[in-house]
Amino acid sequence: MGERVEWGRKRSCSKRVGRDMDRDGKQFPERKKVAACAKHYVGDGGTTDGINANNTEISWKGLLSIHMPAYANAVVKGVSTVMTSFSSWNGVKMHSNRKLITGYLKNTLRFNGFVISDWQGIDQLTNPPDASWNESALALTWSLTPHQLEHRELAREAVRKSLVLLKNGKSADKPLLPLPKNASKILVAGIHADNLGYQYENCLYFPYAGTTVLTAIKNTVDTTTEVVYNEDPDPSFVETGEFSYAIVVVGEHTYAETAGDSFNLTIPDPGPSIITNVCGAVECVVVLITGRPVVIQQYVGAMDALVAAWLPGTEGQGIADVLFGDYGFTGKLSRTWFKTVDQLPMNVGDPHYDPLFPFGFGLTTKPTKDP
Repeated sequence: MGERVEWGRKRSCSKRVGRDMDRDGKQFPERKKVAACAKHYVGDGGTTDGINANNTEISWKGLLSIHMPAYANAVVKGVSTVMTSFSSWNGVKMHSNRKLITGYLKNTLRFNGFVISDWQGIDQLTNPPDASWNESALALTWSLTPHQLEHRELAREAVRKSLVLLKNGKSADKPLLPLPKNASKILVAGIHADNLGYQYENCLYFPYAGTTVLTAIKNTVDTTTEVVYNEDPDPSFVETGEFSYAIVVVGEHTYAETAGDSFNLTIPDPGPSIITNVCGAVECVVVLITGRPVVIQQYVGAMDALVAAWLPGTEGQGIADVLFGDYGFTGKLSRTWFKTVDQLPMNVGDPHYDPLFPFGFGLTTKPTKDP
């Protein structure tokens, strides 16, 4: 997988090297319905100038020592699919690199699962105008059963477990979370609070069924609690609103692949002003909807609590489940959260490792019930 947090494709990497994986070395662990995929093979994060899908210029020895160990470890642990990278190694496109795919991955590492291309990775090699790609695709029959309730429940559980609590209270002895469900009046702010598209990766107007964070909050609090939603409130609105607390939901714009490349990694407007206006006037928890860590150091002091919610997809209810204490926070950071982009790339073990939140960080809470 790539190591560049600046890339829009970073949100597709759910974790870096797992710390709690089984170590029995069995091929294809016996799990139902889900197959793990190691991507993007190989050297994806070492491209020249850090440009997505560019050329990785490195020796064979360097490739094996720096970029290959994660894949070798994944094969030993029984990963069942490997996705090749858009990038090249010393000028040879990875999708056409027989030496690395057949020679090393299959023959040397003894990987006998499925090697799959990235989106249009093969097309980008040749793209012949008269090829019958559509006819070939139609020859394959898929048996899919979408929108099953149990799948949504599983997705909701995944959201709960992936949330990372980065701050809880301005002092350790006065945590804000979990939030009380029976507050008299609460404010929900932010353009990400009531748009399913922002919870996904690249579709602002999401065409499928799902639950926004705002709807999830309304579903969770007591029926006597007044929920006021204002996308971008001014300070006077917040100050005079007599709110018990506020939930601010902000983050990145929708993107996918190269369109999401960013070398400043800031929260787009009006996100910063929403945080300042709301958290400066009332106790607040900020929920970040992003596919990667972003620059937030200058705003953390104003927040009472901070949650990294990543991209929760259709199941915003999973966020409310944990905010209000039906379940506890358990998630940990799968990569280092930097202070400024000038620190990138930054990894555990670097001589000047000084993150905002270190790799593996994550506060915890216990499930609770309102009195």
